[in-house]
Amino acid sequence: MMRQLLPLLLLLPLAGSRPAAPADNLASIKLPTGFRISYYAQRVGGARSLALGPDGTVYVGTRGDKVYALPDRNKDHKADEIITVAAGLNEPNGVAVRNGALYVGEISRILRFDNIAGTLRQKPKPAVVYDQLPDKEHHGWKYISFGPDGKLYVPVGAPCNVCLPEEPIFATINRLNPDGTGLETVAYGVRNSVGFDWSPVDKALWFTDNGRDMLGDDRPADELNRAPAAGLHFGFPFVFQGDILDPQFGRGKQTSTYTAPAQKLGAHVAALGMKFYTGKMFPAQYRNQIFIPEHGSWNRSSKSGYRITLVTVDASGKKATGYQTFASGWLQGQQSWGRPVALLVMPDGALLVSDDQNDCVYRISYGG
Repeated sequence: MMRQLLPLLLLLPLAGSRPAAPADNLASIKLPTGFRISYYAQRVGGARSLALGPDGTVYVGTRGDKVYALPDRNKDHKADEIITVAAGLNEPNGVAVRNGALYVGEISRILRFDNIAGTLRQKPKPAVVYDQLPDKEHHGWKYISFGPDGKLYVPVGAPCNVCLPEEPIFATINRLNPDGTGLETVAYGVRNSVGFDWSPVDKALWFTDNGRDMLGDDRPADELNRAPAAGLHFGFPFVFQGDILDPQFGRGKQTSTYTAPAQKLGAHVAALGMKFYTGKMFPAQYRNQIFIPEHGSWNRSSKSGYRITLVTVDASGKKATGYQTFASGWLQGQQSWGRPVALLVMPDGALLVSDDQNDCVYRISYGG
């Protein structure tokens, strides 16, 4: 009986994961000439945000309950194994590394795992950095990152499709000191940002923001915003894409009152973990330009997104000059086999891409 069961057991997926897409699916990904895509790691259940440790280990957040580590000790550009660093957390989507410590953003709190490289196999007990964030699950998952000022940036999404939240912390991007003190809001009117980065030219904050639903297939656009100073208001819930007044909350408002997006993106594409390309592997025209993973629409009659786009920026670093597809193929007809989420520029200049549908991390490289 056991001999009969063994072949079947070998075909079953690992617990908590879906069967991995076949490697030949990567052949359907369209990239510019000279670029190639490969798997950095497979069977990384619900892979979302990415962060790099000083020893080269890649950390992966999820919207489940786990955080993973992907070491590549032999430097062959593939993870040697998948290590579960922590489990039982509340949507630990956000990950960031500073001074050897791994910071993890849950829905209502920020955790810190000290000396993570030396303890990741031991399911280390974290310190609680901050635990006063709202516990609303709607747009509650966090993307976190340390800015050039050394502070940890944390968004708090709107607890609704569109509403006027009673608590001022909602629909904002905030920052705090690494020890959890000094929380302050740096951007207002941000419906749901799940990705931001700082310009390598002038250090200004740029972020993606997902537009509201239920205004039709083609509006409003998702946004790429630039925040050169703290305190700007980007429109939610009054104005979307810089020029559309909300039918309910926009009455009596003027679009000019709010900061318009640097670039309108596709409607409902779910633009997420954007990154400036600061590596040297890709051709020079990609240097300091913005890559955006578009996770893909969920309620549009014809699906949009499911790709990685490129927003070009002028030499001053202040103005977006173009918006185009860089990588596509995760959507075949109206069926998707993958959904890009977040990016990470590696020390060698390759670009890692997480995918929470295909449960994996890809590596995009350039070979000339």
